[in-house]
Amino acid sequence: MAKVIASAPGKCILFGEHAVVFGQPAVAVAIEQRITVSLEVLEKANDEWRIDGMKFIASKHPHVKALRSRMWQKRAGAPALSIHITGDIPPASGLGSSAALSVAASACLRAARGRWLCAGGKATKPEDWAEGFSSQLMDTDVYSDVVAEIDPARRMGKNGQGVSHVHGELAIDVDECALLGHAVEAIAQGGRASPMDSSVCAHGGFVLLSDKVETAADWSYTRTLKTPEGDRTWQVHTLPISSEDQDVYLVIGNSGVHAPTSQQVAKVAKAMSQEPQRMKEIETIGVIARRGIEALLKGDFEAVGRAMSENHLMLRGLGVSCQELENLVRAAAPTSLGVKLTGAGGGGCMVALTRNPKQTSEAIELAGGRTLISKLGNTGVRIESHEGLPFWKSVAE
Repeated sequence: MAKVIASAPGKCILFGEHAVVFGQPAVAVAIEQRITVSLEVLEKANDEWRIDGMKFIASKHPHVKALRSRMWQKRAGAPALSIHITGDIPPASGLGSSAALSVAASACLRAARGRWLCAGGKATKPEDWAEGFSSQLMDTDVYSDVVAEIDPARRMGKNGQGVSHVHGELAIDVDECALLGHAVEAIAQGGRASPMDSSVCAHGGFVLLSDKVETAADWSYTRTLKTPEGDRTWQVHTLPISSEDQDVYLVIGNSGVHAPTSQQVAKVAKAMSQEPQRMKEIETIGVIARRGIEALLKGDFEAVGRAMSENHLMLRGLGVSCQELENLVRAAAPTSLGVKLTGAGGGGCMVALTRNPKQTSEAIELAGGRTLISKLGNTGVRIESHEGLPFWKSVAE
């Protein structure tokens, strides 16, 4: 049986939500909870794609539709697939479930398709690829919404001469998974998406997003997106932090209140426009985030917790909290190093940094929340298993 399975983690923002829209830094961490995607080839050549046993409807699955057009074109001979999606990340909770799906699915498709390399090329060097997307390649555009008449992953000219082929784990590139994840997130969100979720889901660990290169972190790449409001550019970094020896956990409490991210972002933007002096609040969140980053790098989790709590006070002042979140924050505070809402606010989730995860979780649940417990610094996208690869090779030039 031809089958491949990949998974990617969700994410939780520790500092900087909303302020990152205005150029301040933000930090997110990969959580234990994951989305798992499995692919199988359908037996009949004229079969239609299926998701969880049901007929694939593109309008209901924009992320999968966008990935298919970039990586698995029927016109080029790609077979129909059956997709099965499982996971323990609640949807629409601000924990990156859609980005984890996109990143895991991109890894599955790349492993199943493989990658053509140039003569003497190495899979670890994007300049040696005959096909694929990377931040290092300027001659492919993953963000272009090209109708799948051609394969937009093919590189043209002398750098696109496919000679050797690799598949499975050898074909996977974490940056490509993050790049594809960001592109399809942007398409699904009407042309607007931060690369935060896709980068954390792909790389794992701790990711810092800023509008400039931050010297305290390890710079990874630049992301630029044409949005309806104009071009946006982000600098994506990883933080070299080991939390393996630290007895600290995240307890995430879901308020059960649904509040679309776009509405909360628009609310803050309107407030800044109407009262420009309030930009000082945004700048203060940036100061707190940098203090939190410094504490993370030192392994001082008491200081990390204080920064989280200070960040929450500022977010509450911006008006993006709600009574349900405040109830959970108050309940978690006595047993936590720090506690705050995470994500856009208005509902969704809060997070507590704690050395007593059981006590903190029980307190949040008594206050009406549903909890998840996670250690810090979890692994990013990975191939779980595979057999019968490759499913299909695009034609080498």
